[in-house]
Amino acid sequence: MSIAVLILAGSRDGERDPLARLGNVSHKALLPIQGIPMIERVLQTLEQIPDIGEIWVSIEQPDLLAYLENRITLLQAAPSPSESVYQALEIIGTPCLVTTADHALLQPEWVMEFIQKSQDAHVDLTAGIASKEIIQRDVPQTQRTYIRLSDVHFSGCNLFWMATPQSQSVVKLWQHLQGYRKQPLRMAMILGLSTILRTLTRTLSSSRLEERIRTLTGAQIRLIPLSDGLAAVDVDKPADAALVGQILSRS
Repeated sequence: MSIAVLILAGSRDGERDPLARLGNVSHKALLPIQGIPMIERVLQTLEQIPDIGEIWVSIEQPDLLAYLENRITLLQAAPSPSESVYQALEIIGTPCLVTTADHALLQPEWVMEFIQKSQDAHVDLTAGIASKEIIQRDVPQTQRTYIRLSDVHFSGCNLFWMATPQSQSVVKLWQHLQGYRKQPLRMAMILGLSTILRTLTRTLSSSRLEERIRTLTGAQIRLIPLSDGLAAVDVDKPADAALVGQILSRS
């Protein structure tokens, strides 16, 4: 099966992004790590995987990546990541693998593990995660943001499997929540009081979270744990870029 891929390469801050300034480039996706732009590192990884088909890249200024047009299909990014994904899926369809241009450490084996586990799950959408224990085992020096559920503390791995058209309903929910990101009460009303209370008291399990999202969207989702903690390391800030550079210099 030929699998379509969407790479999110947008950056609302453009040249003002701290990482763009760090690399003296016009856009975060072009930041060189060990001499190679992050977007190129992600592309090289995906191109090593036999099942990967057409690669689409969503970015606000497609002309920045025009030199890659023989390898990718460019899309105009929307104002937010969730809108970009939704609009892209309208064109690309499903199934579709979604990742990000700042996933500079991305490895073929992580992608293949994630796709296989996602297909075996037989759900509408999956999200790759790494547990806190696995991350601290493999890259203890990283500073990650963890989501704390009753059965797992995890960080995301910027890998999503949009298996069916129903996955777009989850993206719609994401968009809706983003619209109220500065209004916690409105977000709580959308998610439901019991979900918020369980989150605050750390009694919300991954299965209950998945069930709540199914209730809200009609889509079945699954969190997919990956076996390598490095999969959770992306480049969100200058300290991440320095860490990733150190890791790559040792490989």
